[in-house]
Amino acid sequence: MEGADVTVDTEGRARDVDVVGRVHSTESFGTVDGPGTRFVVFCQGCPMRCQYCHNPDTWEFGKGTEKSVRELLEMFERNRPFYKRGGITVTGGEPMAQPDFVAALFRAAHAAPAGCIHTCLDTSAATFSAERAERFSALLDDTDMVLLDIKTSDPALHETLCGLPASHALELGDELARRGIPTLVRHVVVPGLTDSEEECAEVGRIIGNWDNVVGLDFLPYHTMGKVKYDKLGIDYPLKGVKAMDATRARELR
Repeated sequence: MEGADVTVDTEGRARDVDVVGRVHSTESFGTVDGPGTRFVVFCQGCPMRCQYCHNPDTWEFGKGTEKSVRELLEMFERNRPFYKRGGITVTGGEPMAQPDFVAALFRAAHAAPAGCIHTCLDTSAATFSAERAERFSALLDDTDMVLLDIKTSDPALHETLCGLPASHALELGDELARRGIPTLVRHVVVPGLTDSEEECAEVGRIIGNWDNVVGLDFLPYHTMGKVKYDKLGIDYPLKGVKAMDATRARELR
């Protein structure tokens, strides 16, 4: 298992399982969040405000529920036989906003008494920068796979669409390539915004520099998250934009 260091001393593991993070929710049987069937942890809090985000209820920091690494691993172990070809995926919100918590979870997962657990990080890299790479070193040391969102290849559009610069994801992509961590790139295709052939070709040019990329998903934009905006009293930014046809998304890929 690439990236896994299962040699963890007992005292170190004891410290890890007591680390607490802010969690929005968990999913017992995720099938689209990394290889196999997975236990998925949704972290609470995200600095991005992507116009097509379908989890606006995960944005606010300080909300959610405090969960320890121990509690999450106990939840995993209850269904371990179902995760034989899968593992644990941490998503969000933005998991890299809680790097110490996720690092502790991944270290403990690799050192689990019943056997090493495959770890996957699903991120937009909103808090990462090359200048602060050391801050995330412990997390990436025990990350077996990354699902990396590339929102758009256009830096100006990225700030409009997400509220943050595109550099975060690009710099993380470079770091993952340097480390050789298998990375699946994901790109949401939004009609009128990120669905031009030129845009998709530019995404291809970006990831062409990373020899650790193991796959590319073009995810068709959908409107299923709109109901959450209504419940939260938040204006839906892409009102009137129709869902992307899945066939067209595959063609663009």
